[in-house]
Amino acid sequence: MHELFVTEDFLARDTGLAAAAHDRGVPVSPVTDRAMAGLAETVTPQGVVAVCDLVDRPVADVLAGTPRLVAVLVGVSDPGNAGTVIRVADAAGADAVILAGDAVDPHNGKCVRASTGSVFHVPIARAPVADVLAACRAAGLRLVAADGYAKAELTPGTVTGPTAWLFGSEAHGLPEEVKSAADESLRVPIYGHAESLNLATAATVCLYATAWRHRV
Repeated sequence: MHELFVTEDFLARDTGLAAAAHDRGVPVSPVTDRAMAGLAETVTPQGVVAVCDLVDRPVADVLAGTPRLVAVLVGVSDPGNAGTVIRVADAAGADAVILAGDAVDPHNGKCVRASTGSVFHVPIARAPVADVLAACRAAGLRLVAADGYAKAELTPGTVTGPTAWLFGSEAHGLPEEVKSAADESLRVPIYGHAESLNLATAATVCLYATAWRHRV
C-alpha cells in the first residue's frame, strides 16, 4: 500500500485502519466527499480508497511448485463475473487464478469489489491463451474445459488429480480451439428446468468438486 485517502466521516468511525497505515509509514490523506466520489467509482463510497501495488504476477510464478487446482478464465470480460470466480477460487483453496487472452483486468474496480478481498489472497496472472495452456501442462495440470454442451457430465470423483479448470465467458463459452486443446470437456448436469448456470455458479461446482476430491 502506498497511500490512503479518507473522508472526515470515515475517520470519525474508523476502528484503526488509519492508525495502522501511519504505523507502517503509509501516508493518510484527507479528501472531501466530492473527491472521494470521483476516486471510488461507486454510487455510495465507503469513504476510503487505497493506492496499492498491482496484484498480478507472471504465470511461471503463480504455477511454481506443485499446484493442484487452478482456475483459468479465458476471455472473460465481465468484471463482476471475473471477481466472483476469483472469490470462489480463493474459497475453494485454488493455487492460482489465470486470466487468459482478452480477459478483464483484475484491477478493474468492479472486479476487485466482486472478489471481496480475494484478489489479495489468491495468486493472479495474465497471459495469452496459448502460453497459459502450455504453462499449465508444464506444471503437471490436467486441462479440463467447463462446457455446457459437453457430452460427459461432471460427477463425484470425475476429476481427481491436479487440475486446471478452463472457464469461458458467460455469453460465448470457451472458443472451439481451447476446448480442442483441453484433455477433457465436462458439463455440470442440470436436473431441473433451468436453461443454464451462470459462470460463477458453474465455476463453484467445478472447483469444489475437485477441491473435495483433493481433501478426501
